[in-house]
Amino acid sequence: MRVRKAGWLGAISIVLSTGLAGTCAAGSASAAVRTVRASDTGNRSSPSGLAVMDRLARLAAAGKGKIAVILPDTVSSTRYVASDQPDFTSALTATGLSPTKFVVQNALGRDATALTDAEADIANGATVLVVDPPDSSVGLQIEHYAKSRGVKVIDYDHLTLGGSRAYYVGFDSARAGRLMGQGLVQCVAAWHVAKPHVVVVPGAANDATTAALSSGYGPVLTPLFKSGRWVQAARTTGTWDPAAAEAEFEAAALAHHGVNAALVPSDEIGASLISYLEVVRIKPKTFPITGLGTTPIGLDDVLTGYQCGTAFEPVDREAQAAVSLALYLRAGRTPPASLVNGRTQDTTARVSVPSVLVAPEWVTAQNLESAVIASGSMSASQVCAGKFAAACKAAGITP
Repeated sequence: MRVRKAGWLGAISIVLSTGLAGTCAAGSASAAVRTVRASDTGNRSSPSGLAVMDRLARLAAAGKGKIAVILPDTVSSTRYVASDQPDFTSALTATGLSPTKFVVQNALGRDATALTDAEADIANGATVLVVDPPDSSVGLQIEHYAKSRGVKVIDYDHLTLGGSRAYYVGFDSARAGRLMGQGLVQCVAAWHVAKPHVVVVPGAANDATTAALSSGYGPVLTPLFKSGRWVQAARTTGTWDPAAAEAEFEAAALAHHGVNAALVPSDEIGASLISYLEVVRIKPKTFPITGLGTTPIGLDDVLTGYQCGTAFEPVDREAQAAVSLALYLRAGRTPPASLVNGRTQDTTARVSVPSVLVAPEWVTAQNLESAVIASGSMSASQVCAGKFAAACKAAGITP
């Protein structure tokens, strides 16, 4: 069960006036869920919430057609079922849209399902698609099909390279990458790793997020590698699948003697690598690993000294911003500059895509409570369950 300190309208009020703010949530849920609709209406009691509710309600009333959200899978991250689906549903419902005016779906990792869902959504009256496809190839097919029928597309969380979307909503991945690189440097020093031999474990090749993360951590780590102070033992092929990433990491660790650190682009992948390190009896605070996503398992690994930190990406804000943007497009309005706060380069299409970019924050054991738990995005009881209670106590966190 996820705990919130405030409703989503408080976050969107800041989105529409000064930028982005809000909460994030993560956890586990059944992979069988494909379509979610809920009745959580959010917090309408504050003055800013009422003002934003009125604005978004007017946009919802002025718009035509359905908003359809298509999420990629339940494997690459637990967030898609545990966070994105309910967050989208809560936000869409809070604007006054009836359940007949939106749908939130998960393609379960299948390209054919994603494409079929998009075609069916458009046939059923969708005028805006919010799409995070299983991969860019089907993303291109969806965007081509939607464009041919006059339907607007918002790329969500991952930019479809070569696509024809109207906008992109995602996290500032370059900043997240920089935080991971800086976090690894700080962790190496704090854990007294004298000569780091690093395996770089990127996300999937030819993925815009992978490239953006690399553009962030590259300038931090490359000078250390070039100077000889650090050694880049290997850079794996790259994938977002935790099991495949673990296999690539194990091969690299066996092939290169002395590997003792890893740059890792997600908490899920980090958890797989840490499971391997525990099997081969690597002790805590001896093998620095980074993360991204701020999942419960990632936070537990941070508390127990197997992960240096995690780039806190508030999923709630991302979903809420995408809903706000979709309402503007559905109503035929131009979204304000306070919402569309950046641009993202599509290196394949060679275009600069107007974007809503949400800023991440680096979370360690020292600021976990103030950054994550105090925000209401996750409860102390979620993080401190079972065997992790002692680690929470040591960090001053009381369930």
